[in-house]
Amino acid sequence: MAFSRRTLLAGSLASLTLAACHRGTGGAVLKVGSQKGGTKAVLLASGVLEGAPYAVEWSEFPAAQNLLEALGSGAVDLGLIGDAPFQFAFQSGSPTKAVAVQRVEGKNPGILGIVAPAHSPLRTIHDLVGKRVATTHGSIGHYLILRALIANGHKPDAAHISFLSPSDSRAALQSGAVDAWSTWAPYTVAAIAEGARVLVDGRLYSEGNSFDVANEQAIVDKRPLLADFLKREAHALDWAVAHGGDYAKVLAHETGLPLPVAQGTVEAARRVRGTIDPALIRDQQVILDTFLASGEIKANRPVAQAFEPII
Repeated sequence: MAFSRRTLLAGSLASLTLAACHRGTGGAVLKVGSQKGGTKAVLLASGVLEGAPYAVEWSEFPAAQNLLEALGSGAVDLGLIGDAPFQFAFQSGSPTKAVAVQRVEGKNPGILGIVAPAHSPLRTIHDLVGKRVATTHGSIGHYLILRALIANGHKPDAAHISFLSPSDSRAALQSGAVDAWSTWAPYTVAAIAEGARVLVDGRLYSEGNSFDVANEQAIVDKRPLLADFLKREAHALDWAVAHGGDYAKVLAHETGLPLPVAQGTVEAARRVRGTIDPALIRDQQVILDTFLASGEIKANRPVAQAFEPII
Protein backbone atom coordinates (compact mmCIF):
# COMPACT_ATOMS: atom_id res chain seq x y z
CA MET A 1 0.00 0.00 0.00
CA ALA A 2 1.51 3.34 -1.02
CA PHE A 3 1.00 6.15 1.41
CA SER A 4 1.52 9.24 -0.72
CA ARG A 5 -0.40 12.34 -1.59
CA ARG A 6 -0.37 11.17 -5.24
CA THR A 7 -2.05 7.89 -4.27
CA LEU A 8 -4.65 9.76 -2.28
CA LEU A 9 -5.46 12.12 -5.11
CA ALA A 10 -5.62 9.36 -7.70
CA GLY A 11 -7.53 6.89 -5.58
CA SER A 12 -10.08 8.83 -3.60
CA LEU A 13 -10.11 12.56 -4.27
CA ALA A 14 -13.18 12.23 -6.44
CA SER A 15 -15.13 10.90 -3.46
CA LEU A 16 -13.64 13.27 -0.90
CA THR A 17 -15.55 16.31 0.31
CA LEU A 18 -14.43 18.90 2.81
CA ALA A 19 -16.58 20.93 5.14
CA ALA A 20 -15.76 22.85 8.29
CA CYS A 21 -18.34 21.92 10.89
CA HIS A 22 -17.73 25.13 12.79
CA ARG A 23 -15.06 27.76 13.19
CA GLY A 24 -12.72 27.67 16.14
CA THR A 25 -11.38 30.76 17.81
CA GLY A 26 -7.63 30.31 17.53
CA GLY A 27 -7.15 29.38 13.90
CA ALA A 28 -6.30 25.78 14.82
CA VAL A 29 -7.70 23.08 12.52
CA LEU A 30 -8.14 19.35 13.06
CA LYS A 31 -8.59 17.33 9.86
CA VAL A 32 -10.85 14.35 10.50
CA GLY A 33 -11.72 11.56 8.06
CA SER A 34 -15.11 9.84 8.10
CA GLN A 35 -16.08 6.57 6.42
CA LYS A 36 -19.48 6.76 4.73
CA GLY A 37 -20.44 9.64 7.02
CA GLY A 38 -20.41 7.66 10.26
CA THR A 39 -18.05 9.68 12.46
CA LYS A 40 -19.16 12.99 11.02
CA ALA A 41 -22.85 12.18 11.47
CA VAL A 42 -22.60 11.20 15.12
CA LEU A 43 -20.45 14.22 16.00
CA LEU A 44 -22.79 16.62 14.22
CA ALA A 45 -26.00 15.02 15.45
CA SER A 46 -24.88 15.05 19.07
CA GLY A 47 -23.69 18.67 18.98
CA VAL A 48 -20.61 17.84 21.05
CA LEU A 49 -18.29 19.99 18.94
CA GLU A 50 -20.05 23.19 19.89
CA GLY A 51 -17.56 25.47 21.63
CA ALA A 52 -14.47 23.53 20.59
CA PRO A 53 -11.47 25.91 20.37
CA TYR A 54 -10.55 24.71 16.87
CA ALA A 55 -12.19 24.10 13.52
CA VAL A 56 -12.86 20.60 12.23
CA GLU A 57 -12.42 19.85 8.53
CA TRP A 58 -14.21 16.68 7.45
CA SER A 59 -13.12 14.40 4.63
CA GLU A 60 -15.42 11.61 3.41
CA PHE A 61 -14.15 8.21 2.28
CA PRO A 62 -15.94 5.08 1.01
CA ALA A 63 -13.68 2.56 2.79
CA ALA A 64 -10.85 2.21 5.29
CA GLN A 65 -8.14 1.81 2.63
CA ASN A 66 -8.80 5.26 1.20
CA LEU A 67 -8.90 6.85 4.64
CA LEU A 68 -5.68 5.09 5.66
CA GLU A 69 -3.92 6.46 2.59
CA ALA A 70 -4.99 9.95 3.59
CA LEU A 71 -3.84 9.38 7.18
CA GLY A 72 -0.49 8.03 6.02
CA SER A 73 0.12 11.00 3.73
CA GLY A 74 -0.83 13.55 6.40
CA ALA A 75 -3.82 14.80 4.41
CA VAL A 76 -5.96 13.79 7.39
CA ASP A 77 -5.00 13.95 11.07
CA LEU A 78 -7.46 11.46 12.55
CA GLY A 79 -9.98 8.86 11.41
CA LEU A 80 -11.91 5.83 12.64
CA ILE A 81 -10.64 2.54 11.18
CA GLY A 82 -11.61 -1.08 11.73
CA ASP A 83 -8.97 -3.12 13.52
CA ALA A 84 -8.09 -5.41 10.59
CA PRO A 85 -7.44 -2.69 7.98
CA PHE A 86 -5.47 -0.70 10.53
CA GLN A 87 -3.25 -3.68 11.32
CA PHE A 88 -2.82 -4.30 7.58
CA ALA A 89 -1.71 -0.71 7.04
CA PHE A 90 0.52 -0.57 10.13
CA GLN A 91 2.36 -3.70 9.02
CA SER A 92 2.76 -2.12 5.58
CA GLY A 93 4.65 0.79 7.15
CA SER A 94 1.97 3.42 7.57
CA PRO A 95 3.20 6.28 9.82
CA THR A 96 0.08 6.08 11.98
CA LYS A 97 -0.86 4.97 15.50
CA ALA A 98 -4.12 3.97 17.16
CA VAL A 99 -4.80 6.56 19.85
CA ALA A 100 -8.19 5.33 21.12
CA VAL A 101 -10.54 2.37 20.63
CA GLN A 102 -14.27 1.97 20.10
CA ARG A 103 -15.93 -1.37 20.77
CA VAL A 104 -19.30 -2.67 19.73
CA GLU A 105 -21.72 -2.78 22.65
CA GLY A 106 -23.12 -6.30 22.64
CA LYS A 107 -23.02 -8.65 19.67
CA ASN A 108 -25.36 -7.00 17.23
CA PRO A 109 -26.17 -8.70 13.92
CA GLY A 110 -25.43 -7.01 10.64
CA ILE A 111 -22.26 -5.11 11.45
CA LEU A 112 -20.01 -7.57 9.59
CA GLY A 113 -20.76 -10.55 7.39
CA ILE A 114 -20.43 -12.44 4.14
CA VAL A 115 -23.63 -12.03 2.14
CA ALA A 116 -24.98 -13.97 -0.83
CA PRO A 117 -27.97 -13.44 -3.12
CA ALA A 118 -31.28 -14.74 -1.78
CA HIS A 119 -31.50 -17.35 -4.56
CA SER A 120 -27.95 -18.63 -4.00
CA PRO A 121 -27.52 -22.33 -3.13
CA LEU A 122 -24.62 -21.41 -0.83
CA ARG A 123 -25.40 -21.92 2.86
CA THR A 124 -22.17 -22.16 4.89
CA ILE A 125 -18.54 -21.12 4.81
CA HIS A 126 -17.70 -24.56 3.39
CA ASP A 127 -19.79 -23.78 0.32
CA LEU A 128 -17.47 -20.86 -0.51
CA VAL A 129 -14.57 -23.18 -1.35
CA GLY A 130 -13.78 -22.59 -5.00
CA LYS A 131 -16.31 -19.75 -5.23
CA ARG A 132 -15.80 -16.07 -6.01
CA VAL A 133 -15.95 -13.67 -3.08
CA ALA A 134 -15.71 -9.89 -3.43
CA THR A 135 -14.15 -7.70 -0.76
CA THR A 136 -11.86 -4.69 -0.43
CA HIS A 137 -8.14 -5.39 -0.09
CA GLY A 138 -6.90 -5.05 3.48
CA SER A 139 -10.40 -4.43 4.84
CA ILE A 140 -12.26 -6.02 7.74
CA GLY A 141 -14.16 -7.93 5.04
CA HIS A 142 -10.86 -9.27 3.69
CA TYR A 143 -9.91 -10.42 7.18
CA LEU A 144 -13.31 -12.03 7.71
CA ILE A 145 -13.17 -14.30 4.67
CA LEU A 146 -9.60 -15.36 5.49
CA ARG A 147 -10.35 -15.95 9.18
CA ALA A 148 -13.57 -17.85 8.50
CA LEU A 149 -11.86 -20.15 6.02
CA ILE A 150 -8.92 -20.89 8.32
CA ALA A 151 -11.12 -21.37 11.40
CA ASN A 152 -13.18 -23.95 9.52
CA GLY A 153 -10.25 -26.03 8.34
CA HIS A 154 -9.70 -24.54 4.89
CA LYS A 155 -6.66 -22.90 3.38
CA PRO A 156 -6.91 -19.10 3.13
CA ASP A 157 -6.84 -19.33 -0.67
CA ALA A 158 -9.66 -21.90 -0.80
CA ALA A 159 -12.01 -19.21 -2.14
CA HIS A 160 -11.24 -16.95 -5.10
CA ILE A 161 -11.12 -13.42 -3.67
CA SER A 162 -11.82 -10.47 -5.97
CA PHE A 163 -10.55 -7.17 -4.58
CA LEU A 164 -13.09 -4.48 -5.40
CA SER A 165 -14.38 -1.23 -3.93
CA PRO A 166 -17.64 -1.48 -1.97
CA SER A 167 -19.65 -0.03 -4.86
CA ASP A 168 -18.06 -2.40 -7.38
CA SER A 169 -18.54 -5.34 -5.00
CA ARG A 170 -22.24 -4.55 -4.72
CA ALA A 171 -22.58 -4.41 -8.49
CA ALA A 172 -20.65 -7.65 -8.93
CA LEU A 173 -22.88 -9.44 -6.42
CA GLN A 174 -26.05 -8.19 -8.09
CA SER A 175 -24.83 -9.14 -11.58
CA GLY A 176 -23.64 -12.59 -10.56
CA ALA A 177 -20.00 -11.80 -11.32
CA VAL A 178 -19.19 -12.99 -7.78
CA ASP A 179 -20.93 -15.53 -5.55
CA ALA A 180 -20.66 -13.62 -2.27
CA TRP A 181 -19.50 -10.35 -0.73
CA SER A 182 -17.55 -10.02 2.53
CA THR A 183 -18.34 -6.59 3.93
CA TRP A 184 -19.43 -4.40 6.83
CA ALA A 185 -22.16 -1.95 7.85
CA PRO A 186 -23.70 0.05 6.24
CA TYR A 187 -23.03 -2.14 3.19
CA THR A 188 -24.24 -5.31 4.91
CA VAL A 189 -27.43 -3.59 6.01
CA ALA A 190 -28.07 -2.20 2.53
CA ALA A 191 -27.39 -5.56 0.87
CA ILE A 192 -29.81 -7.34 3.19
CA ALA A 193 -32.43 -4.68 2.50
CA GLU A 194 -31.96 -5.40 -1.21
CA GLY A 195 -32.63 -9.11 -0.69
CA ALA A 196 -29.25 -10.61 0.15
CA ARG A 197 -28.91 -12.98 3.09
CA VAL A 198 -26.08 -13.51 5.56
CA LEU A 199 -24.00 -16.56 4.71
CA VAL A 200 -21.34 -16.05 7.39
CA ASP A 201 -21.98 -13.99 10.53
CA GLY A 202 -18.91 -11.89 11.23
CA ARG A 203 -19.67 -11.81 14.95
CA LEU A 204 -18.17 -15.29 15.20
CA TYR A 205 -14.77 -14.13 13.95
CA SER A 206 -14.31 -10.51 15.02
CA GLU A 207 -14.45 -8.60 18.29
CA GLY A 208 -15.78 -5.57 16.43
CA ASN A 209 -13.09 -3.13 17.56
CA SER A 210 -12.38 0.05 15.66
CA PHE A 211 -9.58 2.49 16.30
CA ASP A 212 -9.26 6.24 16.21
CA VAL A 213 -6.07 6.36 14.16
CA ALA A 214 -3.85 9.44 13.95
CA ASN A 215 -0.96 10.41 11.74
CA GLU A 216 2.25 10.29 13.81
CA GLN A 217 3.10 13.92 13.06
CA ALA A 218 -0.38 15.00 14.13
CA ILE A 219 0.17 13.20 17.44
CA VAL A 220 3.24 15.38 17.96
CA ASP A 221 1.84 18.66 16.63
CA LYS A 222 -1.85 18.44 17.59
CA ARG A 223 -1.96 16.24 20.67
CA PRO A 224 -4.16 18.63 22.74
CA LEU A 225 -6.63 18.94 19.84
CA LEU A 226 -6.74 15.16 19.41
CA ALA A 227 -7.32 14.64 23.13
CA ASP A 228 -10.15 17.17 23.18
CA PHE A 229 -11.79 15.70 20.07
CA LEU A 230 -11.61 12.16 21.43
CA LYS A 231 -13.27 13.19 24.68
CA ARG A 232 -16.06 14.88 22.75
CA GLU A 233 -16.38 11.82 20.51
CA ALA A 234 -16.83 9.60 23.58
CA HIS A 235 -19.74 11.83 24.68
CA ALA A 236 -21.18 11.57 21.16
CA LEU A 237 -21.07 7.77 21.30
CA ASP A 238 -22.95 7.80 24.61
CA TRP A 239 -25.49 10.19 23.12
CA ALA A 240 -25.99 7.95 20.07
CA VAL A 241 -26.85 4.92 22.21
CA ALA A 242 -29.69 6.90 23.81
CA HIS A 243 -30.75 8.78 20.65
CA GLY A 244 -30.45 6.23 17.86
CA GLY A 245 -33.36 7.64 15.89
CA ASP A 246 -31.93 11.14 15.79
CA TYR A 247 -28.52 9.81 14.87
CA ALA A 248 -29.99 7.72 12.03
CA LYS A 249 -31.72 10.77 10.52
CA VAL A 250 -28.47 12.72 10.40
CA LEU A 251 -26.60 9.68 9.07
CA ALA A 252 -29.13 9.31 6.27
CA HIS A 253 -28.82 13.00 5.43
CA GLU A 254 -25.01 12.96 5.45
CA THR A 255 -24.58 9.77 3.42
CA GLY A 256 -27.64 9.58 1.19
CA LEU A 257 -28.50 6.20 2.70
CA PRO A 258 -32.23 5.38 2.82
CA LEU A 259 -33.50 6.04 6.33
CA PRO A 260 -34.28 2.34 7.03
CA VAL A 261 -30.69 1.41 6.08
CA ALA A 262 -29.32 4.20 8.28
CA GLN A 263 -31.50 2.99 11.13
CA GLY A 264 -30.31 -0.58 10.64
CA THR A 265 -26.71 0.59 10.60
CA VAL A 266 -27.12 2.53 13.83
CA GLU A 267 -28.75 -0.48 15.48
CA ALA A 268 -26.00 -2.85 14.29
CA ALA A 269 -23.10 -0.62 15.24
CA ARG A 270 -23.76 0.72 18.72
CA ARG A 271 -20.28 1.73 19.84
CA VAL A 272 -18.79 2.85 23.13
CA ARG A 273 -15.31 3.92 24.14
CA GLY A 274 -13.10 0.95 24.97
CA THR A 275 -9.68 0.50 26.54
CA ILE A 276 -6.37 -0.26 24.86
CA ASP A 277 -5.10 -3.03 27.13
CA PRO A 278 -3.19 -6.34 26.87
CA ALA A 279 -6.37 -8.29 26.06
CA LEU A 280 -7.12 -6.04 23.09
CA ILE A 281 -3.54 -6.33 21.85
CA ARG A 282 -3.81 -10.13 22.00
CA ASP A 283 -6.93 -9.91 19.82
CA GLN A 284 -4.96 -7.85 17.34
CA GLN A 285 -2.26 -10.51 17.22
CA VAL A 286 -4.88 -12.96 15.91
CA ILE A 287 -5.59 -10.55 13.05
CA LEU A 288 -1.92 -10.19 12.23
CA ASP A 289 -1.40 -13.96 12.36
CA THR A 290 -4.32 -14.44 9.96
CA PHE A 291 -2.88 -12.03 7.41
CA LEU A 292 0.58 -13.59 7.83
CA ALA A 293 -0.80 -17.12 7.32
CA SER A 294 -2.48 -16.01 4.11
CA GLY A 295 0.68 -14.35 2.77
CA GLU A 296 -1.07 -10.98 2.61
CA ILE A 297 1.44 -9.40 5.01
CA LYS A 298 5.20 -9.99 4.91
CA ALA A 299 6.31 -7.65 7.70
CA ASN A 300 5.85 -8.50 11.35
CA ARG A 301 6.07 -5.31 13.40
CA PRO A 302 5.23 -5.86 17.09
CA VAL A 303 1.51 -5.29 17.49
CA ALA A 304 1.95 -3.31 20.72
CA GLN A 305 3.90 -0.67 18.79
CA ALA A 306 0.76 0.21 16.83
CA PHE A 307 -0.81 1.92 19.85
CA GLU A 308 -0.22 5.28 21.51
CA PRO A 309 -3.24 6.03 23.75
CA ILE A 310 -4.00 9.72 24.13
CA ILE A 311 -6.94 9.44 26.51
